[in-house]
Amino acid sequence: MSEAGEKNVRAAGEARRVGPALGQSSPRKGRASAELAADQLAAPALEARGLTLSWDQEHVVVEDINVEVASGEVCCLVGRSGCGKTTILHALAGLTTPMAGRVLLHGEDVTGRPGRVSYMLQKDLLLPSRRIIDNVCLPLVLAGAKKAEAREKAAPLFERFGLAGCELKWPSELSGGMRQRAAFLRTYLMGADVTLLDEPFSALDALTRVDVRRWFVDVVAELGLSALVITHDVDEAVSMASRIYVLAGAPSAGEPSHVAGVVEVDRVESENFELTDEYLAAKRQVMALLG
Repeated sequence: MSEAGEKNVRAAGEARRVGPALGQSSPRKGRASAELAADQLAAPALEARGLTLSWDQEHVVVEDINVEVASGEVCCLVGRSGCGKTTILHALAGLTTPMAGRVLLHGEDVTGRPGRVSYMLQKDLLLPSRRIIDNVCLPLVLAGAKKAEAREKAAPLFERFGLAGCELKWPSELSGGMRQRAAFLRTYLMGADVTLLDEPFSALDALTRVDVRRWFVDVVAELGLSALVITHDVDEAVSMASRIYVLAGAPSAGEPSHVAGVVEVDRVESENFELTDEYLAAKRQVMALLG
């Protein structure tokens, strides 16, 4: 588990133990509390159990979706346009309440509870009237931090996110890839150790997309984050993820989407992973499931 996730779960466990300790509860209750904390430590960072979702609470869009993202893992959800990928992401983020099923964060039920995970949209949404450092600091300022305090916290991260020297630039002065890095830094500063990303690299040109994807996987690993990325790009999914959930179905035709299969990617150490047999084998499996 990532250091950040471990701290969050440990804190949750401690919070559950405080009440019994102060009240001198029975040893049985103490053991139950310890077992609960242990279960949370062993739980996936993010989990969807049997999610069934609708656009209008009548017509089912996706049905019985089960997804797990382990701590420190990058997973992808792949499907054709219109299959309900973003609908699933909204439910995982707590922005919508499912017709059935639950969303668990480190073992805690967070169904329909927003603000528990970080969420990065397809567009960078950088404000053109604010310098880059003030754009990325927005989550801190909205949380009540003073501008100077927020800048002080964000500034040391610019180098790690490949943005050194860009602090006082305007969004219009950055390339597409740099803007996406800034958007991800802003997402990171939301403070959650689980991040959801909605086709974050689709607007980039092909070469930039490859570079930014590799950079993203490295940063996620270094920071100990967990990420679920939705995409319709099979190559993007295979190049980034250790596990790929493949959606099939056509909601617009009355056929709810479902998980057609899960592809485990054998991520061998290689500077050109995209040229390896393991990469091609995973891509063939995903393509076969998409049909």
